[in-house]
Amino acid sequence: MRDKLDLLDARIVEGLGQYGPRNTAEVAERLRVPRGTVVSRIRRMSPFFNLRMSASVYHTNIGLKKSVVFAKASPGNEELLFNCMKANDFYIYLSRCFGMYEGCIGIYVTPKNQCSEFERFIHEIKRLGVAEKTELFWSTCFHTVNPTTNWFDTASEEWIFPWNKWIQEVPTETSCLPYTLVDPEDFPVKADVTDLFILKEMEKDATIDLTDIAKKLRMTPQNVRHHYEMHVIKRGLIETFQIGIMPFDRTLSDMLFFVFRFQTGEKMAKFAQSLLDKPFVYIVGKILGQNAIVSQVYLPRPEFRNFVESLSKLARDGYLQGYDYVFQDLNPGKWSRQTIPYEHFKEGSWDYDHEKHIENLRSLMKSNLKTSKASPFCLSEDLRT
Repeated sequence: MRDKLDLLDARIVEGLGQYGPRNTAEVAERLRVPRGTVVSRIRRMSPFFNLRMSASVYHTNIGLKKSVVFAKASPGNEELLFNCMKANDFYIYLSRCFGMYEGCIGIYVTPKNQCSEFERFIHEIKRLGVAEKTELFWSTCFHTVNPTTNWFDTASEEWIFPWNKWIQEVPTETSCLPYTLVDPEDFPVKADVTDLFILKEMEKDATIDLTDIAKKLRMTPQNVRHHYEMHVIKRGLIETFQIGIMPFDRTLSDMLFFVFRFQTGEKMAKFAQSLLDKPFVYIVGKILGQNAIVSQVYLPRPEFRNFVESLSKLARDGYLQGYDYVFQDLNPGKWSRQTIPYEHFKEGSWDYDHEKHIENLRSLMKSNLKTSKASPFCLSEDLRT
């Protein structure tokens, strides 16, 4: 069994990103190989390279505002912090993190009219003493970066990292951002409950057959197909299909989250554009109202230092103002992923229960007090009783 991607694997993964995971026949035709070969390669890559094919929901068009939260844990409370951040069921991704600090990173989607309540929820985690520091960034929807063979050497069938070429590339990029990285004017709800059910099923598996979704909904396949084609696709509820894969040796590579800051919007746009076809980048998002972006990257450890040296060179050249990063902990039990909070969509709008989220925090704190010999927290009386 091969422990690395070969050229055909890499081109199949690239084709899935270009033509979609639901179009394996077209991928096979473009590559001039049997469809069975494409399907068998996908099955092999799924467990060995964590190949995951999912719908990347465009949350802006379903009335949800995305945010990224970095939280530094109070010493000894790293696991408690992780659980507290899960107390808000509008998270879509959480991970323990380490490096510049020990703590958690979370990605949340919040109904546009409840943003201040979500900010209070994050502040409450800090007020309770579980976190020493929190940073919340409201963001655009993320731009998905699907794998390409740009940095794959076809002769050696190895990944290459021409950092100097990338540094030279940044100033030549266009300063126009894709629509995904432009601050939206509004967050309209363009979906109904059936659309959201389809979306959450495709978040789990982009290749699911529409007839299987119809069975779960107890609808006709024709009705589900209508919703998929006329609503999900035509109303822009899916940004793209994400082809997530760990192409480098997992035992010698790391996943990180970066925040990059720039002096001007033009320099930010050029830098962002340079990331949109790189094999080490997973997602890129723009921080609302700022010349700053967030990005999730996956790098072999020897290349991490080379990447940081490249960032230093870009800073010296005036294209990058500054950056911060954390390493993600991808060990079992140290991260969690959820689909859109479908069950909280009722009568055409999102039901965001702030009081329930605060009560979840209180329950966690009470449980922690019972199991801890000493409490480092300054708790209000209602949490002690």
